[in-house]
Amino acid sequence: MPSSEEYKRQVMKDLAQGNRETLDDVSSTDEYQNFDDFARRSSREERRQLFGKSFHPDRIPSNQMEPELRQAIAQIQPNERDDVAKDFLHHLKKRGLSDRDLEKQLGLSTHHASRMTADDVSKLAAFTYHNHPDIFQDVLADKPGIVKFLSNPIVGAALGAVAAKWLGGRK
Repeated sequence: MPSSEEYKRQVMKDLAQGNRETLDDVSSTDEYQNFDDFARRSSREERRQLFGKSFHPDRIPSNQMEPELRQAIAQIQPNERDDVAKDFLHHLKKRGLSDRDLEKQLGLSTHHASRMTADDVSKLAAFTYHNHPDIFQDVLADKPGIVKFLSNPIVGAALGAVAAKWLGGRK
């Protein structure tokens, strides 16, 4: 795996040359006006495929993703944050991780999703990203609103597939 700096240089070089990833395995040919349109009209499976390619610890190291998650989760509405926490806890419970165990292990202020702070949800998201990337991708596919608040250039570069999807073919 290349270092973060090598990856960043390669992404910037590709962007400067106009290279972009192809979306061969995504069957839809819809174009989207913006991210909100993409989040609203795309199918869960389409989002899952795109986010599955982009958001994985092999592509974006946890030490770069965690601060981004903290910032993004702090910006979403409290009711959306509750839904994200509930989804993470639900999926993790299926893997045998109880909400009370996660509360202790991650140092959360509570095990109740509806009472979690933005910091709690960030810790939960970072844990899931690092240890269960498939669950992380599933939750993003269900709750794509978080993605629009990510701003790190490396994270942003990973969103190139999504951007290409809604900007593809435009001049």
